[in-house]
Amino acid sequence: MVATSLVASDKKASAIAIMFTGLTVATILGVPFGTWLGQHFGWRATFWAVTLVGVVAFAIIAALVPASKSAPEPFNLREDLAVLKRGPVLAGLLTTVLGWVGVFAVFTYLAPLLTKVTGFSDAAVSPVLLVVGIGLLVGNLLGGRFADKRLMPTVFGSLFALALVLALMTFVLHDKIAMVIFAGLFGVAAFATAPPLQMWVLDKAHGAGQSLASSFNIAAFNLGNAIGAWLGGLVIDHGPGLEAVPWIAALVPLAGLLLAIASHRLDMRQARLVPAGACPEAAE
Repeated sequence: MVATSLVASDKKASAIAIMFTGLTVATILGVPFGTWLGQHFGWRATFWAVTLVGVVAFAIIAALVPASKSAPEPFNLREDLAVLKRGPVLAGLLTTVLGWVGVFAVFTYLAPLLTKVTGFSDAAVSPVLLVVGIGLLVGNLLGGRFADKRLMPTVFGSLFALALVLALMTFVLHDKIAMVIFAGLFGVAAFATAPPLQMWVLDKAHGAGQSLASSFNIAAFNLGNAIGAWLGGLVIDHGPGLEAVPWIAALVPLAGLLLAIASHRLDMRQARLVPAGACPEAAE
């Protein structure tokens, strides 16, 4: 919410992407650095480092993020929760869950896929994950850039790209070079969905409840992470096995794509029925 308030209306998705870039870079750098600290100075050192980073981040935010010039909206939980009655908002939240179920069904088990199926050594897993991280960074920025120009086509295109990459990954699992390439493509496709999905929910949650809807969408990302890890484990333990995880994961964002298309068509149909000048909520 703060990021989108600091830029022009046609740059909001890019602002979200830049904000998510912080998460991406933190993941790329923080995980190996935290592991290194724990290995050399004990696990408590990692937690002290996290504390220090938190203090520094607090100081930077206090010094550099401008204060809001507008009066804060009065807090009314009942009115804020009413945003969840809007069909497009719920569709956006569910689409976010479905997209990230597909991402984390594969990402959670990417290391065993690389070692047990592709044939990489344990030492090679970290460099391949770095390729994924670089892809996350690129995809995040591309998703924000395209979403600023055409939001819904970017939502559709990013979900389709994610489903396609996951499906095609099934055919390159035994080829090391191709698998490295697809690891990068997987990262691009995964995070290309984040800015447009977040922007879609914010766009449909206009007015009261926008902050709450934004929080719910972050929760939807995390819910997708949890369900994705569970789904991957279910496929491995009680389904076709490890090699089937990518193509089964591809079906979930594909379902999200179909939901997004259906929701958008319904939204457009209802909007055409609303008389000119009527309030936006009337279309919902």
